[in-house]
Amino acid sequence: MSDSPLARTVAALQPRARTELAELVAFRSVADPEQFPKSECEAAAGWIVEALRADGFQDVALLDTPDGTQSVYGFLPGPEGAPTVLLYAHYDVQPPLDEAAWDSPPFTLTERDGRWYGRGAADCKGGVILHLTALRALREHGGVPVNVKVIVEGSEEQGTGGLERYAEAHPELLTADTIVIGDAGNFRVGLPTATATLRGMTLVRVSVDTLAGNLHSGQFGGAAPDALAALIRVLDSLRAEDGSTTVDGLAADATWQGLQYPEEEFRKDAKVLDGVGLIGDGTIADRLWARPAVTVLGIDCPPVVGATPSVHAGARALISLRVPPGTDAAEATRLLTAHLENAAPWGARVAVEQVGQGQAFRADTGSPAYASMAAALREAYDGQEMQIAGMGGSIPLCNTLASLYPETEILLIGLSEPDAQIHAVNESVSPEELERLSLAEALFLQRYAAERS
Repeated sequence: MSDSPLARTVAALQPRARTELAELVAFRSVADPEQFPKSECEAAAGWIVEALRADGFQDVALLDTPDGTQSVYGFLPGPEGAPTVLLYAHYDVQPPLDEAAWDSPPFTLTERDGRWYGRGAADCKGGVILHLTALRALREHGGVPVNVKVIVEGSEEQGTGGLERYAEAHPELLTADTIVIGDAGNFRVGLPTATATLRGMTLVRVSVDTLAGNLHSGQFGGAAPDALAALIRVLDSLRAEDGSTTVDGLAADATWQGLQYPEEEFRKDAKVLDGVGLIGDGTIADRLWARPAVTVLGIDCPPVVGATPSVHAGARALISLRVPPGTDAAEATRLLTAHLENAAPWGARVAVEQVGQGQAFRADTGSPAYASMAAALREAYDGQEMQIAGMGGSIPLCNTLASLYPETEILLIGLSEPDAQIHAVNESVSPEELERLSLAEALFLQRYAAERS
């Protein structure tokens, strides 16, 4: 990494970054009150409010968004006539899943094998710390050369659209010349990467009912329609024989023209077991970044332990459908709903409820801000050129911001490289990536301000 005075300052700030990330990770800020108390999210939001105020931000506010969660906003004025940059991250996290499966407590930041482990360490509490570190380093080297707005979302992982709706109702709040989304990640550790596309998503809950109540499987099985069996048939209809996503009417043959993802690297990153094949067709990049992907996130049915010999009257599942740029998420929801309803066997009653939705996003990588970011990443990563990749995940706010501010440049960077295992057990962040990206963001703000002056 560069040995410039700015780089040395960023390095000196890393112990503070670790301490503060540990404080943030300790909040069990899952934005679902059925899983964790709402007070955990409120405490995390309060921590960010105090951090921004301590760092000289003005107009710091907790925004009560329509989905019942809170986002944090702050403004840091720069020199007169300077451009305005909006920095984004989110403090809510995915649930820890099986806490016993973690090698260390999920809400205690733990250093192991050169990485820091904890839920949200990379996605995206590390993004909050990345922004704070970059700004603190700049203040020690002549000051922050741009006006800075910070927005930290409180429900990104739930896909409930609170900040999107708030931004649409208050469009003046987040106006900026460029936006840096700190919720993406390098293609792999040490390879500087800007994310050019995000898949959109729709999240639906499907319920299948066949009987007024459960029945004895010996007395009625063989003739009585089993709702769980019907649900299995419905879910199976969403995949072709090779595992490709098949939703009636939804195109699934697009190709990706940019950075490719070698199959062996993907198998290693995804920890695919020996002898188990991958699903779908086309290149790995096609499947991850250019085509829809359906995932059954959960099924409500009796567990094996304690199950009774019954024909089931009802069953339900939560289904995620990722949709690529060029596909409208609302239309994908309509097609998915129709497919699920039509796939039900034996006249089973099917009800589909939309739980969340977000549009796909495509950035203009030829914009001036990307040139500034490429130069900043090149310096922070010892001369390595910035790569352009897609990301199969969704950040619904991106498309909202692109619609509200069509002239604004939007860049996506972050800490969620493959080894981070975001959304899985043993999520972690690379301290080296945090340091390099903090430096890169600081350099970017300097270069961007100089080029806009």
